[in-house]
Amino acid sequence: MMEAIGKWRLISPFFIILILHCIAILLFTRGFLLTRTELSTFSTCSDISNSPCNNPNLNDQNQNDSRVCWTKPAVDRVVIIVLDALRFDFLASSSFFEGEKKPWMDKLQILQKLASDEKSSAKIFKALADPPTTSLQRLKGLTTGGLPTFVDVGNSFGAPAIIEDNLIHQLVQNRKRVLMMGDDTWVQLFPDQFGKSYPYPSFNVKDLHTVDDGCVHHLIPSLYEDDWDVLIAHFLGVDHAGHIFGVDSTPMIEKLEQYNVILEKVVEVLKNQSGPGGLHENTFFMVMGDHGQTLNGDHGGGTAEEVETSLFAMSLKNPPASIPSALDTASCILDSNGKKACASTIQQLDFAATVTALLGIPFPYGSIGRVNPELYGLSSGTWNRPVISASNYKQSDLKKWMQNYANVLCVNSWQVKRYIDAYSAASVIGFSLEDLRHVADMYDQAQNNWSQRSENFSLCGNEIPNESCDASLTILQGQIDAYSNFLASVAELARSKWTEFDLKMMGVGLGIFVLSLFVHTVAIRRSDKLCQTSCPSNGDCHISLRVVSAIFLVAIRACSFLSNSYILTEGKVASFLLGTTGILNLRYSLVKKETLIEAVAFLLLNFVLRFTTEVGLSKQEGLSAFMNLYPLRTLAIDHEHPVLAFVSDIVPMLTLILLSYLLVKSTADNRCSSVLKYVYNTGAILSYTLIALHWALESNLLALPLVLKHVDRDYVPRMIYAIGLGLLALSALTHFFKKETSNYTESVLTKTIGVLSACSSTVILLLGRQGPLIALACITGGWCITRFGQLEVKTKNGIGVFTADPLPVTQWSLFAVCLFFSTGHWCAFDGLRYGAAFIGFDEFNLIRQAILLTIDTFGVSLILPILGLPLLVVLQNPYSQGTGRTQGRGIFFVKLSQVFLMYGLITAMTTMLTVICVTIQRRHLMVWGLFAPKFVFDVVGLLLTDVIICLISLYYFCELKMAPSRSGYQMSKKMSN
Repeated sequence: MMEAIGKWRLISPFFIILILHCIAILLFTRGFLLTRTELSTFSTCSDISNSPCNNPNLNDQNQNDSRVCWTKPAVDRVVIIVLDALRFDFLASSSFFEGEKKPWMDKLQILQKLASDEKSSAKIFKALADPPTTSLQRLKGLTTGGLPTFVDVGNSFGAPAIIEDNLIHQLVQNRKRVLMMGDDTWVQLFPDQFGKSYPYPSFNVKDLHTVDDGCVHHLIPSLYEDDWDVLIAHFLGVDHAGHIFGVDSTPMIEKLEQYNVILEKVVEVLKNQSGPGGLHENTFFMVMGDHGQTLNGDHGGGTAEEVETSLFAMSLKNPPASIPSALDTASCILDSNGKKACASTIQQLDFAATVTALLGIPFPYGSIGRVNPELYGLSSGTWNRPVISASNYKQSDLKKWMQNYANVLCVNSWQVKRYIDAYSAASVIGFSLEDLRHVADMYDQAQNNWSQRSENFSLCGNEIPNESCDASLTILQGQIDAYSNFLASVAELARSKWTEFDLKMMGVGLGIFVLSLFVHTVAIRRSDKLCQTSCPSNGDCHISLRVVSAIFLVAIRACSFLSNSYILTEGKVASFLLGTTGILNLRYSLVKKETLIEAVAFLLLNFVLRFTTEVGLSKQEGLSAFMNLYPLRTLAIDHEHPVLAFVSDIVPMLTLILLSYLLVKSTADNRCSSVLKYVYNTGAILSYTLIALHWALESNLLALPLVLKHVDRDYVPRMIYAIGLGLLALSALTHFFKKETSNYTESVLTKTIGVLSACSSTVILLLGRQGPLIALACITGGWCITRFGQLEVKTKNGIGVFTADPLPVTQWSLFAVCLFFSTGHWCAFDGLRYGAAFIGFDEFNLIRQAILLTIDTFGVSLILPILGLPLLVVLQNPYSQGTGRTQGRGIFFVKLSQVFLMYGLITAMTTMLTVICVTIQRRHLMVWGLFAPKFVFDVVGLLLTDVIICLISLYYFCELKMAPSRSGYQMSKKMSN
């Protein structure tokens, strides 16, 4: 009974800490990532009767028009083609961008040609998206006209239906038939809303063609049909090509060229049927992106490359006259052909309001966007007058357009104001009274001006301009400016304060976090008392200095999270701190004249990790192409040279051979469980061989036998996964049910090597060809750290020093952080390598792909380091000296539990500082672009750390079975107390 109590007394703190962390994170997250209140109110046509925007002139014109709801419809049909991840420089002329023309520029020539043609009613826009720039949030923002909150990112792999008012709902409610094809996210967001739909699975990023081919198959035939009013075709090829190959790649260029051909056919069909009485006489055509992407194909954050996307819009009627210059944001240059190329700017927030105004249906209730004048003015049908050319454009026509647009903005502003009032009334926190008062004052001022203008305004002459007409134009422009300023103010207010932070819940979560740290500290001190440490005073002083050094390093790294600059360079900070410990170890080695080689090797390894971290940061900043090419150019080496490509293929395979040798070498002197050792080694070596085969199958340079060329490339990764799971299952079953062994240190060593060899193959495979080199770096760094710990123990003669040394544990943690950044990861959703989730699989499965993505992201930064923590204890101390066998066993496992507690405490402390940081910076400009992603990555990493420690504690501590001797009884009694 005492034996069981002793074992569970050591294990129980891990589970208590896990529970506390789960509760703390749940409460804090509910307070910090609480979404805005989604109102269940929907706009209806009858609501307009409550609007003060009763323009008699407009009403007289529209009284017999059954189509009129809130605004007079300008178009009858809309074709929306969404090209996922369409960067601005994919569409805009290369003349807009400084420097050398990039290979991906000027590929969509049909759209550029239409926009530069004076006879065409077409424009190119730079569309600015609001972060987060994942597809689900952008589609939600485009259709609701609101600002999706950060927490919705978690739904990107399983999009929930949108329950608030939106563009698709308004289309359906107002008898507009909607046809959708392409990305199946639309069907998940709007189930049962489409008259006809042709969805295709969207999350297999390796598949560049299925979704696009499906769109092409249905798009052109549908343009000849009259059974729809709004057609949506969502292509995914560019997004997937970016994720897998990057922007500067052949597949990306091929995709853009394919889109140019498709769009040329679409434009041809639309133009052929745009004559009087034609099917597309009054059709509005748009090609747009939902977000941009970095040069590496990533998106999700708030960088310029990610938020800047493109929008092309064209009316099939003759070109309308120019809008007032005050409303025109276009910037124009001459392209390489001497033609005038222009591009305007639009907020994606304005998309829903503008489209609903064009179609004459109610604005979505939660829309806070403005009807964009340039996009709205492209359709000459707005004024229901004969089509005229720009040269015949009279001032009275300009006045009619401005009068109509001012009325639309009046309705637009009224809708936004009533929504803000309803939101503040329904929301627990809402906006501050000062903000609401400012918004109300701006609206009242604009509305008073509108009322006076409606009463006193008289039309100018239809033919001859006069001074009264000039004055009325000035009044109209002032009215438009007043409404525009009001709408811009509301949008800015929403961007800065949209999320409702529940400070009370956040405070409770933070308090439980502090409690978990207290439990951590108490558990570590308790293990000290269990060991009955008795050190000489000098030894105590030396250990105290090492404890202070470890705490100091952890505190510096944790406090750095209070600065957004240090969060951006977290990898550099960790590398600097790790290098600092390496210099201290080098000095100590020089004094003791031991482990000098290890100290030098550790510093060199840290230098290499620092360099690869720089490469990772350059990738994050979209400069990977430069980093890849510049060193080669310096050495006058062509990066596409066959010899260099062959070396990049063969070096990882040679490294796998070295890893196999090191595995066999590490277990050669281990006499414990020879059969299991043989199984572990055989399984790991077989996995490494299969990894090499998988890469050889993907390589075009390595000559393989003809029979191997026909091997399904998905089978090999699946075999590797199966071998890893099999080794883990065998190890767990064997060690849970095996009999007690006297050589417990070798037994734990066998377990550690077995579980590392079982997991390492999957991690290496998912990391790609850098995997073997990273694994070799793990082994080298781990060996150096354990050797430093051995030197410290040796200095104490191995007697009496039973408490775990915190400095090697701190080095182990910093080393793991450096590995995370050196593998090209960073704490942002655009830092996730989605392609790794599909290695071995083509079809999408949420749980399976989430597991693979987690292993790829945290494999070398959490999973392998935590599984290897027992090496810090096993390789440092011979426990047979000075104590009995049973007492030595107990002390060994107490120290092992202390190492786990220390590592968990380091992770918890850094995470708690991240929590404090996001609490302080919750109103910071970068809260959603930087601090919130860092928070998500850290809390997920902390929970994963706790879960792994709990599981491996059950795995390792089954060895803790004390003999019923006196010393064993006393040790068990201490553990129980």
